[in-house]
Amino acid sequence: MSESPAPETVEAPNTATRLFIDHRELLFAIVYTMLGGVADTEDVLQDTWLSWSGSRDRSPLREIDNPRAYLVRIAVNHALKRRAVISRRRETYVGPWLPEPLVAASAETASADAADRVLRGESVSMAMLVVLESLSPLERAVFVLNEVFGYAHTEIAEVIDRSPAAVRQLAHRARRHVHARRPLYEAHPRVRREATERFVEAALGGDIGALMEILAPDVTMWTDGGGKRRPAGLRPIHGRDKAIRLIASYASRGGVPGLDIRYRRVNGDDAAVLFAGDSPYAVMVMDLTPEGDRVSGLYIVSNPEKLTHVHLGEKDQKEGTA
Repeated sequence: MSESPAPETVEAPNTATRLFIDHRELLFAIVYTMLGGVADTEDVLQDTWLSWSGSRDRSPLREIDNPRAYLVRIAVNHALKRRAVISRRRETYVGPWLPEPLVAASAETASADAADRVLRGESVSMAMLVVLESLSPLERAVFVLNEVFGYAHTEIAEVIDRSPAAVRQLAHRARRHVHARRPLYEAHPRVRREATERFVEAALGGDIGALMEILAPDVTMWTDGGGKRRPAGLRPIHGRDKAIRLIASYASRGGVPGLDIRYRRVNGDDAAVLFAGDSPYAVMVMDLTPEGDRVSGLYIVSNPEKLTHVHLGEKDQKEGTA
């Protein structure tokens, strides 16, 4: 009779899988915040799994004292490599680029996937993700790990293979850059919901007077259609008058008839999701002034490729049609 294999030979692969699954939500959150795309994040997690499972073949599981830190290091470095691919893709992208929105599932269809669970935990707003796009890949990695997930500079140094002094310098530059462009202010959810409803009603109805009241004079409007949806500006639109002209021109042409408006949380904030039949048409996210009474930033994602994971729930609260 052949000798039974040693227990660690049998258990190590299963243990490696369990450890990866146990940390997958954290890895998804970190990588998504670094990259801003669900598909890119899933690709990086696949690469992370391959590296992780391959490392298990080369060395016994017991040699890794801190699997969490080891997995985060693999994922972050794969994400940094992915940034080069994303940068090349952006060179031919039509119009402004916005992050792929993470839309919370409705109550009766709450999914078990990582994206939805991230929304119930740590999340970064659409406005913050747009600001993070202006950082270098290393600055963004350091900022995300330090400011969002609470990693110490010494821990980050091990993750990105830099000295603690270099990490502190990267963190200082990133923090100064972000705080200059993104004041540390979060509107109350009720205020955000009310502002979102007011804007959607005014925009889809072409009510210029109401839009003048809800939009801040220095509002910036991003419309990401990826060249596949119109109207969408080729650049971010700055100023209330220009934004209203684009919105009003869309409303005057009738837009898309019969749009369903559902209010959901997008990247942790209340937002509007528009459906044409059963298909998602656009996600609209508002950023408010510190007073909470006007919209200072408007982010509209209508590129169908960025909405593939958004689904219509049968029992979603129906707020109205356009």
